[in-house]
Amino acid sequence: MPRYHRLGQLPPKKHIQFRKPDGGLYTEQLVSTHGFDDMLSTLYHINMPTEVTGWEAVPWQGPQLLTDEPLHHRHLKTNRMKPCGDAISGRMPMMGNADCIWNQVMVAEPMTEFFKNAEADEVLFVHDQGGVLHSMYGDVPFEAGAYLVIPRGTIWWIEFDAYPVRMLAIESHGPVTIPRRYRNQYGQLLEHAPYTERDIHPPTELKVHDEKGEFKVVVQARGRRTRYHYPYHPFDIVGWDGYVYPWAFSIHDFQPITGQIHMPPPIHLTFHGQGFVICSFCPRMLDYHPDAIVIPYNHSNVDSDEVLYYCNDKFGSRKGIEEGSITVHPLGIPHGPQPGAVEAAIGATKTEELAVMLDTHRPLYLTKNALDIEDASYWESWKLKS
Repeated sequence: MPRYHRLGQLPPKKHIQFRKPDGGLYTEQLVSTHGFDDMLSTLYHINMPTEVTGWEAVPWQGPQLLTDEPLHHRHLKTNRMKPCGDAISGRMPMMGNADCIWNQVMVAEPMTEFFKNAEADEVLFVHDQGGVLHSMYGDVPFEAGAYLVIPRGTIWWIEFDAYPVRMLAIESHGPVTIPRRYRNQYGQLLEHAPYTERDIHPPTELKVHDEKGEFKVVVQARGRRTRYHYPYHPFDIVGWDGYVYPWAFSIHDFQPITGQIHMPPPIHLTFHGQGFVICSFCPRMLDYHPDAIVIPYNHSNVDSDEVLYYCNDKFGSRKGIEEGSITVHPLGIPHGPQPGAVEAAIGATKTEELAVMLDTHRPLYLTKNALDIEDASYWESWKLKS
């Protein structure tokens, strides 16, 4: 789990007087999860975080999931999408269920308003640009290939080095955590984990904004969005400490686990959510048994849907995949290498593949956005050529 972190000024104890230079009191705010029973952070504001000057509904329609689509493998080509909107308004829901929503984003422009998802933790995967995640907890710089884990209730905006930007935005209706298999009883990452605490990057700088004016925060909750008007900058926090804060982890810091024979997808496990996992497929040495078949075997995922986002076109077991492709292999029907792929891979010693995988325990339902960019002939790639 993210470790204890603190930035800025703090009083010696919680819930005691903490005064401004002019003698007034800073306003204490507790951010708690699972009631008061899980991770917490305590923040100190110049202003009252409860004060707003108004609010208004934002026209927005949440994901419209198609629950009656036929069951077959899918290939979605995100390169058919045109850049539009910012990191929030440009989100195109592709699929989802009661546990998570997969949004594809081709970011065209900077954000002009702050955002707070009050009903979901978010994992953003930034494919091809660096930048800074600006948040109420401070700034989180990142490079291309970063996962940004943003706990629900965080006010933030994101700044990229250049536009357009290819990005995934996975909304999780439960907490996103580091897998339990990698942690000891104290939460410390164990020696067999494919990354360490040194690879987790919390906010590095707390920029205190003591500014009056009109500042707009779009809040997403209960399947709708509401714009709140603040009479002060929402990043008016002079100090905070705790375990709730956004953080970055680079896919390039993932240390692949390899074996003598082909290892199953759980070795790529990166994050755990309620009803799903996120995995990272990274460049690595391939299996080293003298007779090893070095690409995945045929697999019947009888209780999971599997989604892969390809950051390059180096997947040896997949034909016709391009950078930015998404494959969806639903539960109930087997999938595996296309004809000829196994023989072609024998003798290979290394793969340069780079991909993000989402595995869910409940069925995923597609949206019309997904059907609009589908390669409808993908299912035929398993046909034997006569």
